[in-house]
Amino acid sequence: MPNPLHYTVFCVVNVIVLKYVNSIVKEPYMDEPFHIPQAQAYCRGEWLIWDPKITTPPGLYVLSILVKNIFMLKCTVSMLRLTPLLSLFALPIVLSRVTSFYHRLPPPQSLLSLTLQDTVIATFPIAWFFGFLYYTDVPSLVFVLLTLMAAFNGSHYFAALLGLLSCLFRQTNIIWVMYAFIVSQLYNLRFSSTYPKILDPPALSTSLFDLPKILVPLLKVLPFLLIPSLPYLLCLFTFAGFVVWNGGIVLGDKSNHTLVFHIPQLYYFISAATFFGWPLFLGFEGGLIGLARVIKYRMIGTRSRILTTLVVTLLMCWSIHKFTIDHPFLLSDNRHYTFYLWRRIFRAHALVPYVLAPFYLIAGWGWFLLIGKDQTYLQTIILPLATLPVLLPTPLLEPRYFLIPYILLRIQIIDLPTWIVGIEWIWYTFINLISMYVFLYKERAGIGRFMW
Repeated sequence: MPNPLHYTVFCVVNVIVLKYVNSIVKEPYMDEPFHIPQAQAYCRGEWLIWDPKITTPPGLYVLSILVKNIFMLKCTVSMLRLTPLLSLFALPIVLSRVTSFYHRLPPPQSLLSLTLQDTVIATFPIAWFFGFLYYTDVPSLVFVLLTLMAAFNGSHYFAALLGLLSCLFRQTNIIWVMYAFIVSQLYNLRFSSTYPKILDPPALSTSLFDLPKILVPLLKVLPFLLIPSLPYLLCLFTFAGFVVWNGGIVLGDKSNHTLVFHIPQLYYFISAATFFGWPLFLGFEGGLIGLARVIKYRMIGTRSRILTTLVVTLLMCWSIHKFTIDHPFLLSDNRHYTFYLWRRIFRAHALVPYVLAPFYLIAGWGWFLLIGKDQTYLQTIILPLATLPVLLPTPLLEPRYFLIPYILLRIQIIDLPTWIVGIEWIWYTFINLISMYVFLYKERAGIGRFMW
């Protein structure tokens, strides 16, 4: 049930945490030494200054200028960190609107008609942690969700504008702009009486062999999608113009952000999603034991399934051997948890990456079954397809890249009992307390502070 109390607690706790962060981490840290001076240059009106080491567009800095002018603030380190914090405050509110569409519920009647689930999702560790540092991640997430919200409401030109603004925080958000269009139109096709009917059965009752008979009827509705697609195509062409002008997607330091074909990045994402989201599997019929039984049947229930699982596992092992990347940043920067994860797990033994392949497959089945029990087939596969062009070209194992795909995955799970959402909140809070405590109070001489 909607209750503004937990949102109030959420905001008060976040203000207190930011106060501690500002009192202990007084100087810009990690990526902030690039972002903060750039924002301060804009605050001085020096709009032509640009640090060539910055790889993302200036959306964060422009947003800070708006915050500065609205609240009459100075562009100090502590004040600039208000920009991601205010975005974190907005996150549950925007989540409540987007989630209502996925859950097929009426939109909230008032601004603070928030459920416990909306606030809990906003405490997702990657989003929550970077809500206190001057990073682009939380504003980027909020603008992507605003794009989805506008698209679901049928305000397509507004959605395209918000989507274009989201690309000012992170260039890969152009994929989520097109995702917003596709998902919103899928809902229209499913429920509208003016469009030709499409075939989109429940996900768990469908196999891969059913895909052709599902996709062929979609060809008949393409003419009906032409008009709604125009604002999104305009956004896409604008972005393409930027890429041509810039000579690539990445701004600034292109040498360490070259595009690659990094298939194992998908495996890292499914592992991270399972680590953070394991309480959600308790909501499957029969709990973890019931889920394990269904996964077992899906993987080795028949001879053909055993053969398919074996072939897929071998292909995964081949992709791990062929496309694993030891990024220089991952190998050298020991201030991130991924540095130790890589050295002590993935590189502990030459066989470890291959031994993990079946577990990636098990986790993938788990998420498909969890999402698919409440969603249609097309709804279930659209997000993985959109995630491919976001993660595949990225050479660096970086948890922040998983933020938007995870949140979009999470909000598709419906009808969770309150006790499971409570466990999810306890788990997130446990991670948040540890990560923030280590960041603030376990600084090591010669190394620095540990963070995601």
